[in-house]
Amino acid sequence: MVLIPIGKDGGGWCHIILRISPYKNRLGILRGGLLFKIFGGKKKQEEREVLKVDADGPVDCLCDFTFNFHWQHKGERLDPTWLIPGTDITFGQVVEQLKNGGDVHIMADAGHRLCSSMGVDLQYFRGTGKDLPVGDVYVEGDVDSRMGISMTRGSIYVKGKVKEPMGNLVEVKSSHKKYRQFRSITDIATNGLGGDKLVGANLMGKKFIIQDGTVKDTLGARLDRDLEIILQGNVDLSTGILMRQGVVRVNGNAGKNTGALLNGGTVVINGNTDDFTAIDMIKGHIIVNGDAGKFMAANKKSGYILARTGSPIPPASEKKLESSNHKLLQTMGFRPQSFKKFE
Repeated sequence: MVLIPIGKDGGGWCHIILRISPYKNRLGILRGGLLFKIFGGKKKQEEREVLKVDADGPVDCLCDFTFNFHWQHKGERLDPTWLIPGTDITFGQVVEQLKNGGDVHIMADAGHRLCSSMGVDLQYFRGTGKDLPVGDVYVEGDVDSRMGISMTRGSIYVKGKVKEPMGNLVEVKSSHKKYRQFRSITDIATNGLGGDKLVGANLMGKKFIIQDGTVKDTLGARLDRDLEIILQGNVDLSTGILMRQGVVRVNGNAGKNTGALLNGGTVVINGNTDDFTAIDMIKGHIIVNGDAGKFMAANKKSGYILARTGSPIPPASEKKLESSNHKLLQTMGFRPQSFKKFE
């Protein structure tokens, strides 16, 4: 630890406490990161440890709590023990930094899938499966597509551009100048704004209306509250993934895997969906006011799909509409006569 006076603030000296990483390159120079805390004089300011990551070019899956869906490839594509290119910091260390409440500063551009599932204590890694408080991520450059897919906690601050589709995110008025700030849609729906002001969206009681003009993946991921998220426009992958309750409504078209792993609640697409709607669905309802695509209900366990048309995979098949299906459709603002049931 080293104390370095950097100036006066409120009658007391400010100091930065530096903890130099033990990881060094061949020349003995720090590579990849610097950890520090900031303290005020008489009144202690926020104490949040920061890890700086200076990678070789844009790197995919930084701060990715799934490690590029580790359960699918068992570490062949990415593992927590791998070093981030150009640094002596592992992908796992960055995630642990956030889990411990510290911040991560990415000193250049970031690649695809930044902060995937950030804020989820994943059961695959012996976690609880629930949300957990995390630190924030800062990016000094641009971010490639699918930033914040299935993200449930924390903020991402971006100085440059963000490529669409982005993830389960909405912009709020930034608390830091020169950065745009993004928060999880599910976090806001569950825990409120906490004083933040939405950009291109409104939260009014149990309705969260988003009309920011951006295309999103994983809209409403892991939602577990009696609330309706309404997005005006098109979305891409995995709308409503792992929802447990509530409604996610899209007034537009949706991409593949709509309602994937749905575990309760209702997904409403006021348009068409691409293929694999309701894949691995556990329970709940999906309404598609159009074509629900091919390979519908693949590996579905329970629940049903109400759509104008679609091609299910056996054993799912078209069934007769019941009175409860009529009621649900009418409640959601649709005429039941033009719908089919797939279960």
